[in-house]
Amino acid sequence: MSVALVTGSGGLIGSEAVRHFAGLGLDVVGIDNDMRQRFFGAEASTAWNVQRLVTELGSSYTHHTIDIRDRDALAAVFRRYGSDIAVVIHTAAQPSHDWAVRDPYTDFDVNAGGTLNVLQNVREHCIEAPVIHCSTNKVYGDRPNSLPFVELETRWEIEPGHPYEQGIREDMSIDSSLHSIFGASKVAADVMVQEYGRYFGMRTACFRGGTLTGPAHSATELHGFLGYVMRANMERRKYRIYGYQGKQVRDAIHSSDVVAAFEAFFRNPRPAAVYNLGGGRHSNISMREAFAEAERITGHEMISEYVEENRVGDHKWWIGSNEAFQADYPEWKQIYDVPMIMREIYEANVEKWVPAA
Repeated sequence: MSVALVTGSGGLIGSEAVRHFAGLGLDVVGIDNDMRQRFFGAEASTAWNVQRLVTELGSSYTHHTIDIRDRDALAAVFRRYGSDIAVVIHTAAQPSHDWAVRDPYTDFDVNAGGTLNVLQNVREHCIEAPVIHCSTNKVYGDRPNSLPFVELETRWEIEPGHPYEQGIREDMSIDSSLHSIFGASKVAADVMVQEYGRYFGMRTACFRGGTLTGPAHSATELHGFLGYVMRANMERRKYRIYGYQGKQVRDAIHSSDVVAAFEAFFRNPRPAAVYNLGGGRHSNISMREAFAEAERITGHEMISEYVEENRVGDHKWWIGSNEAFQADYPEWKQIYDVPMIMREIYEANVEKWVPAA
C-alpha cells in the first residue's frame, strides 16, 4: 500500500491534491479539522469539500479530523501508516494577515508549530517520503515593494528592463523587511522545512505560492482573492479595496497546475528545494482588471468601497518567476490563465453564490 498523507485536505490545494494523488493510484489519508471555519466564519467552512471527497473517492480516501497542533493525535496517524507513506503534502495553515494580528499565538502554533510536528513525524516514521510544503510569497515580506514601479492605467508594473521583469526569483532576500505576523510564522515554517532537508537529508520542498486559486476555494473576504471577487459580484456584496488605487497586481495559479507541480517533485524529489510557484507572466491580474473581468463574466457591475490605507505588508506588485522549478522539472506546464480561472469559479458556483433574498 502506498499512501499520500495530505494535511488541510478540505482546503483548496489540499482537496485538489487528494483527488490528484488518488487518481495516481495512491490511498489518500486526509487530515483537516475545519479550522478555516473558526478563522473566517461559517461561509468559509471546508466541511462541504471533505464530504464531497468522502463521497466521490470512497475507500481511496480516509479522513481524520485532527488538529496539526495535537502532537499525540498526529503521531498516532503517522504510526498507523508508517513506511507505507509515500509522500506528505502539507497544506494546513492559518492563511490570513488580518486574522494573525488578532491571535498571533494560534497563528504561530498552527503555521510554525504544526509544520514542525509534521516534519518530525516524517523523520520518525517515514523518512524516505518527500515532504511538499505550501509556503507563500509572503516570506519575502514587503521587500517586493522596494522594486521600481511604473503606474499604468489599470495596474502597477515593474520598470522595464529590471532583472525581475519576468518575475521575482528566489534570490530575493527574506531579511530586513516587514513580514506581517502571518508572514513571520510562515517564514519560520519555510526555514524549518529547509532545515529538515539539509540537516536530516530529508527530501523537502517549499513551494512559495502567489495567489493559489480555483473553484474549490471557500472564498471569504480575508482570504481567496479571485474567488472572493467572483463571490462578491455574484452575491452583490460590497468589496473593500485596500490602498494602491486598486492597481495592485497578483499572479494567479490554478490549484490543478499547483498539484501537477507537486506530482513532478514527488516523482523526482530532492532535499531542501525552494521554489516560487505562481501564475508568473502567463497568468496575472490587477484588482481593477479582476473587477472588469468579473463584470464581463456575470454582466453585473462590482459594488466596491475604497479604503485609502493598504494592508500592512501587502504587496503592490507580485509576479513570481517559475524559472527555477521549470529548470528542474521541464515537463511541468501551466494550463490555466486568469480569465479561464475566473470563468471556472463562476461556473462552479453559479447555483450557490446568489444574492441574499
